[in-house]
Amino acid sequence: MNSRLPPELYDADTVRQMDASAIASGISGATLMTRAAARCYAVIERRWPIAKRLLVVCGVGNNGGDGFVIARMAHRAGKDVRVLLIGDRDRIAGDARRMLDAACEAGVRIESTPVVDGQPVSLGADSFGPQLIVDALFGTGINRDVTEDAARVIEAINATPIPVLAVDVPSGLHADNGRVCGSAVRADCTVTFIAMKSGLVTGAAAAHCGELVFDSLGVPSGIYQAHQAVGALVGYEGDADLLSPRSRTAHKGHFGHVLVVGGDEGYAGAARLCGEAAARAGAGLISVCGHSSSVASIGITRPELMVKAVEAGDATGQLAAALAKASVIAMGPGLGQSPWSESVFDAVSRFARGRRLPVVLDADGLNWLSKRALESATDLDAGAVSDWIYTPHPGEAARMLDCGVSDIEADRYNAARALVARYGGTVVLKGAGTIIASEGNLGVCKHGNPGMATGGMGDVLTGVIAALVAQGLRGYAAAALGVCLHAYAADLEAANGERGLLASDLMKPIRELANPRR
Repeated sequence: MNSRLPPELYDADTVRQMDASAIASGISGATLMTRAAARCYAVIERRWPIAKRLLVVCGVGNNGGDGFVIARMAHRAGKDVRVLLIGDRDRIAGDARRMLDAACEAGVRIESTPVVDGQPVSLGADSFGPQLIVDALFGTGINRDVTEDAARVIEAINATPIPVLAVDVPSGLHADNGRVCGSAVRADCTVTFIAMKSGLVTGAAAAHCGELVFDSLGVPSGIYQAHQAVGALVGYEGDADLLSPRSRTAHKGHFGHVLVVGGDEGYAGAARLCGEAAARAGAGLISVCGHSSSVASIGITRPELMVKAVEAGDATGQLAAALAKASVIAMGPGLGQSPWSESVFDAVSRFARGRRLPVVLDADGLNWLSKRALESATDLDAGAVSDWIYTPHPGEAARMLDCGVSDIEADRYNAARALVARYGGTVVLKGAGTIIASEGNLGVCKHGNPGMATGGMGDVLTGVIAALVAQGLRGYAAAALGVCLHAYAADLEAANGERGLLASDLMKPIRELANPRR
């Protein structure tokens, strides 16, 4: 993802309104189309300067109009260009029709490939030998599964090893939520226009957009001010100012006390990772309350963590002293699903709600919460949990909303909003394009990589967020900075390779990022 992308995210309908407003302000539709094509062509020249044969796949709408202009520009530059028109030529109208006519007049070769029901589509790549495919099939209008004929065209594009540039949105990708509408083009680069579409930065979009490039097409700034964004891209560099330099007279009591609750039998590592991450992110004190079989190894391998064994039985009484000292509770890493886990979860959540104590809830802490919510046994009074931060992955989110994982991934934004509505506080919906949401706030982290798909990463994130809460941040601010710091640390480590990245590898860059240079 390009770091120079504008932060504001908009839905497709709002972007269409912006487009109409730009035209009403005096910028013709043809001018916008030409500017869009020019930016695409500039990207082609930058990324694929030696590509001399281009195949431009065009639909019958304005996205196809952009493609016709790109083809004309490439033809005039001396490249061998073919346009593959998908759809009824007679349906092309307005500016797109004028651009088609201009391409024909310039000598661009326009071909139509008949789609035979049930048969694969040939792009003519074998005979023509294109070095680049331009996807100008669909734009932002897809909101249901593409037709079988369109799916076969998309599958043919994806089946080639030829690089692909997508115009505005990869065809078949939902511009609002990043859902694949049956089938979607997998592009190496996507050039998007006027405003950033929210669907380009989360979920399946990560596998379909490639590099993201943005161009406003010269739309007046007043148009953006007149339209409401649905959310924002957030990054470490934008929030690092929240980590102010420490006073020269500071002591550990100034930076809060994180209580990690977890580490059931066999799961000591999760609690240890969470505790160390909290320490590396700057918490003053960290205690770990866990199963008696776990705490000894935690204390030995990381002596800076204070450990306390909690036996089966009266968890409330055993936890009382630790809970009374805590500034924030990080509950869930290695908590498990045993009777011991259940008693600990109930005792801690009851105390935290009663004292309005901040909680970062992850892993089996979320699973116990969803179970209690379904049983209507947990008081989810908004005031009691306003400082709670939930960090589910899609599977945990599905349990929290009593739905399927596919329902979560079909619209991650709505899922995050639904979690906030049901559980209050702040929600971190993890995954590609992690979403951070609270009442009135919605952000998408622009950092992260597939190397993070390994055990313990969530435990580290929980510790980082808890440490930020301990140091004075709350709710959305703590969650957004914690997510971005954690993901950016992973990006720094992934420079050495994504495969084999361990959660514990993040400790060093987390410490460095928690101390931003000024």
